[in-house]
Amino acid sequence: MNHPPIVTREQWQAARRALLVEEKAHTRAQDALSARRRRLPMTRVDDSYTFGSPAGTHTFADLFEGRPQLIVYHNMLAPDSDHVCPGCSFYCDQIGNLEHLHARGVTFAVVSRARVSEIEPVKARLGWSFPWYSCHGTSFHEDFVAAEDAPFGLSVFLREGDGIFQTWFTTGRGIELPTNTFGLLDVTPWGRQEVWEDSPAGWPQQPTWSQVKIHDQY
Repeated sequence: MNHPPIVTREQWQAARRALLVEEKAHTRAQDALSARRRRLPMTRVDDSYTFGSPAGTHTFADLFEGRPQLIVYHNMLAPDSDHVCPGCSFYCDQIGNLEHLHARGVTFAVVSRARVSEIEPVKARLGWSFPWYSCHGTSFHEDFVAAEDAPFGLSVFLREGDGIFQTWFTTGRGIELPTNTFGLLDVTPWGRQEVWEDSPAGWPQQPTWSQVKIHDQY
């Protein structure tokens, strides 16, 4: 097998520390990019969309579950098709316990064009427990995904009063980073809500790590 050189521990430590300088620079650059994202202009969206689930029909506002921020993964599951996208499934497999997001005012949901009767068997087969809604019969997918020349993606919304605003969208490899709690929080308008972050004035912030709890203690 072709592999990197084998060196002494001292040589390895020196090489690792040299790389660490670049890794820390990358982290700071990512922090700066997240700060810019939190200041991205918002656009008001139509809140007349309706969504289906086993519990019935829901408004756009219902998807927030009473929280101010909403992350939507646009899963490619289509109506009248038995194709389950491996890429979308790979992403959704990584969605863990959502209580850490909920504690910071963030709701996560998946939305697809498929009917509820087509979504539920896939959800049961793959053992997923996150909210997964159908936008079948609406233009939701076309307005937020197809309009961006994308087949799938991740949208972020903020609700203030009666208004719903889109704050961010990504597709392609852009969805690779936000696949855990901190990664998902980083793409929301409020971010991780910790004091070290460069956020707009008035955004909620708490001491670093003070909000992190065992998920059943929130």
